[in-house]
Amino acid sequence: MGLAVQDARLIEKDGTWDVYIDEGKIKSISEEEDAEKVIDASGKYLSPGFFNTHAHAAMSLFRGVADDRDFWDAWPEIVWPLEENLEAEDVYWGTKLACLEMIKTGTVAFNDMYFFMESALDAVEEMGMKAVLSYGLIDQNDPDKLEEEIEATKKFVEYAEDSHLVKPALGPHAVYTVSREGLEWTADFAEKKDLLVNIHVAETEKERDDFKEEHDCSFTEYLNDVGLLNERIISAHSVWLSPEDIEEFGKNDVTVSHNPSSNMKLGVGKPMDYEAMLDSSVDVTLATDGCVSNNNLDMLEEAKIGALQQKMPGDATLMNAEECYRMMTVKGAEALNYDSGKIEEGKAADLILIEPGVKGVPTHDIRSNLIYSMDGSSVTDVIIDGKVIMEDRKVEGEERIIENATEKAESLVSKVI
Repeated sequence: MGLAVQDARLIEKDGTWDVYIDEGKIKSISEEEDAEKVIDASGKYLSPGFFNTHAHAAMSLFRGVADDRDFWDAWPEIVWPLEENLEAEDVYWGTKLACLEMIKTGTVAFNDMYFFMESALDAVEEMGMKAVLSYGLIDQNDPDKLEEEIEATKKFVEYAEDSHLVKPALGPHAVYTVSREGLEWTADFAEKKDLLVNIHVAETEKERDDFKEEHDCSFTEYLNDVGLLNERIISAHSVWLSPEDIEEFGKNDVTVSHNPSSNMKLGVGKPMDYEAMLDSSVDVTLATDGCVSNNNLDMLEEAKIGALQQKMPGDATLMNAEECYRMMTVKGAEALNYDSGKIEEGKAADLILIEPGVKGVPTHDIRSNLIYSMDGSSVTDVIIDGKVIMEDRKVEGEERIIENATEKAESLVSKVI
């Protein structure tokens, strides 16, 4: 069934336009289009949806439980014990809750690493979202554990291979939680299956210092040695990279997922060196991280925080509104290998409608308003793969999702805290 979004203002184009959508793609952009279903976009902006390139969706169940504590205190004492009690149904409802929040704030696709990922995939598909999902491989240098983690990873990849909306990826957690053998297996399997690889790199100063003590090489030398310094990699955080590491990221087409709210909340010690990333032609995308270390999944809020953080040391031109907008639309889509992120004929119809409201007027520059004035509540409608997922801020089944996720969260937390 064809869908027409009529009388929409486009961020990259003057005037008002009708966008016709069929079979999941943008078929035409003109001054007048008819369709079986019509969305009246009068007074609203039509934009590509947002792409969140690093999250742990089911951690929405733990929102607020470990706030205002040091990373190396909160995670071993609270977060990891909570995760040890997780069951598949918890991840299912936690992922649904995260999807609901992302839809309500304009995100159409996300990149996720966690556990019980078959359940996460079921939740994502039922919500109608797109996602790159990876099982979080952690072996702690235990050969027996590595074999278990490899089997869990293979099982999930096989489970996800026939999905239309979801892409499987590999998720070695980090160089300090995965053995060299585990990283080498990841590199080989990623090449064999043509998969993206999600990994945390250089998030904290402690991680950098511990790495230096254990390995007589840089992060990039080590990643290159194990076969994981290439265009498949989405490197989350990447705060404590050396200038030489950043240069190597650029030379090897590594994508960085920038998580400014998480970095600040967890006190990682300094902002990511965005200027050096630009100078080295590193593709930088934007992400929220999980709800324990953020605490929400609102990409517009993330963009504002990221932009202001970069300007604080003294250069007000860094991470401008246009760059932020591209980071969470077209650059995010490219990083996750979705043919989307732009309003062009032939692109996937992953779109959102934005109502400026009082925060968005006057509209001298809609991108500046989006980044610095507005937030996810300005999103009124969401279209993913040509299907209307949210209309007039209503998402099917949202009350039940909130009720069940709350029940699961309270049960889990009662076991640990």
